Amino acid sequence: MSSHNHSLHSKLSIGGLLVTLGIIYGDIGTSPLYVMKAILGVHEISRDIVLGGISCVFWTLTLQTTIKYVIITLSADNHGEGGIFALFALVKRTKIKWLIIPAIIGGSALLADGIITPPISVSAAVEGINTFYAMETRTIQIIVICILFVLFTIQQFGSKLVGKFFAPMMLIWFSMLGILGSLQVMNDLSVFNAINPYYAYELLLIHPEGFFVLGAVFLCTTGAEALYSDMGHCGRKNIRISWIFVKVMLLLNYFGQGAYLISHEGQTLEQLGGKDGNPFYLIMADWFQPIGVVIATMAAVIASQALISGSFTLINEAMRLNFWPKVKIKYPTELKGQLYIPSINWLLLLGCIGIVWYFEKSSAMEHAYGLAIVLCMIMTTILLNFYLIMKRVKWYIIGALITAYLVIELSFLAAILPKFIHGGFVTLIIASALIGVMATWYLAKQISKNYTKIVKIDDYKKVLAELSVDLSIPKYATHLVYMTNSNRSDEIEEKVMYSILQKRPKRADLYWFIHVNILSEPYKKEYRVTEIVKDDIYRIDFYLGFREPTKINLMFKQVIKEMVDRGEVDITSRYESLNKNNIIGDFKFVLSEKFLSNDSDLTFFEKVVMNTYFLMKKMSLSEEKGFGLDSSSVKIEQFPLVIHAPEKIEMRRIDGDRTIL
Repeated sequence: MSSHNHSLHSKLSIGGLLVTLGIIYGDIGTSPLYVMKAILGVHEISRDIVLGGISCVFWTLTLQTTIKYVIITLSADNHGEGGIFALFALVKRTKIKWLIIPAIIGGSALLADGIITPPISVSAAVEGINTFYAMETRTIQIIVICILFVLFTIQQFGSKLVGKFFAPMMLIWFSMLGILGSLQVMNDLSVFNAINPYYAYELLLIHPEGFFVLGAVFLCTTGAEALYSDMGHCGRKNIRISWIFVKVMLLLNYFGQGAYLISHEGQTLEQLGGKDGNPFYLIMADWFQPIGVVIATMAAVIASQALISGSFTLINEAMRLNFWPKVKIKYPTELKGQLYIPSINWLLLLGCIGIVWYFEKSSAMEHAYGLAIVLCMIMTTILLNFYLIMKRVKWYIIGALITAYLVIELSFLAAILPKFIHGGFVTLIIASALIGVMATWYLAKQISKNYTKIVKIDDYKKVLAELSVDLSIPKYATHLVYMTNSNRSDEIEEKVMYSILQKRPKRADLYWFIHVNILSEPYKKEYRVTEIVKDDIYRIDFYLGFREPTKINLMFKQVIKEMVDRGEVDITSRYESLNKNNIIGDFKFVLSEKFLSNDSDLTFFEKVVMNTYFLMKKMSLSEEKGFGLDSSSVKIEQFPLVIHAPEKIEMRRIDGDRTIL
């Protein structure tokens, strides 16, 4: 564990609590903007529905967010880091191969959630203008799109400066939630009866359409998965303590909205607040409503920022775990873990604009919201099961916990499914496309790995040593470097030996083989040097955490410098004139790029996977940029990838001439 993460997890501070408010709770903190409005919909306000809805919200925040995520899931940290991919990296040690399925589905669903959260949060906030000043729906859409455009445009500069503004802004936001709710609750303390779970039971099982209210209730806990993903930024203790404050403020606001609604029983939200009537804004004094809209919009922007940053981290992890094509990553600030992925940023913006334009209103977006994230939660529960098994928790405790949460989450899923035709299909299409990309990339990598021929280096040591001093062959480079996927230090791909010895014999003074191992922990940078033939052949194994950037050029230079300082290798040029003047020899990297051979005999499934893979590869980052190499010193060689090569072609030899008509 890095010292940064260790201090975050072991220390509790006012500063840490404030940072947590600014980073962690944006998504779940803005849920009061739309939850109660979604529960009521267009129906008349009824005391039973209001109390039942608030009771469901109270117990969802308690069972789902507090117990499952804040208490249990936060304990499942991977060297201080959280999130579904960090959890998968932890539990894949069990060697259970199918766990890749919930990891890919969960990661894709969380990314899909990143496309719907900014539009619904910002739209719900901006629509508050209609409470005191009627505006056309199209005008609201344009305002929302402009806010989102600015938000995504500033991502390239990093969120360090904006981040200083997050904590005090979210403190103001949560304080506002609590104060507004308290003012209403004091008018009707009976609303606290909703703490009794009987009201939730009565709504869900007795009311004719009560069960499907769960689809709206679920919106109150959608930020719980993001809370887990951002654990590494703030630390477990800070999250757990600050959650007490956040939960109290959220509940006060929900209960306050409930008290207000009960006092207007028999009316509809449209009658109370016009076409976009929202109890969140209706509980405000008239003079405060414009201020409330501004604060809510700022909170929604912060919630969106957290989801965008989380999406960048998720894609970075997916790349390292071989779930996603290599894409360009920038590091806009010195802040640990701060990164910017241009392609994902602009794709997210296009997705957000599409959502705003298609659904028009936040109330319509509610139909698309929740379906993807409940799938992510179910997948987290499945992976959590294996984490608890790894920790040797008693089987009956695991059974009770996992069963309870699968029942809860599958109930949410069942309640949300009817929304599918009203907009849920949009999120599912996005999630399915992401699942397709991740699954295709992973399967293609596995297929490619299965058909890569590996040979023993010992069989080639003699010929490489002789080639190194064969003056009849022109020298290709002083130092010739190959990237290898072979996990064993005594093995190498056959294509590497073919490149050195046959494609065009490449004489070099020293041959270097570099292998990158991606670890199941997030932050670690280690290396090991294996001397295969002294002053001739070396292998370097890098061991990098799944959140570490791959900067082979810089890391390789540092390793060489340390080896020279320790007297392990001489990197001076072997050319006589340069050697006399202590000039360092040149380094040349050779990378292999595969293409699908026409000799491959593929099944239909393999053909689809591999053709899609090579199409995505064309659009992704080149190998040299992916490894962080200087393109001026890199040679790319193409090799055919042969899958299911024909065993033998039956041919008959004939002697003498054959008459050809």
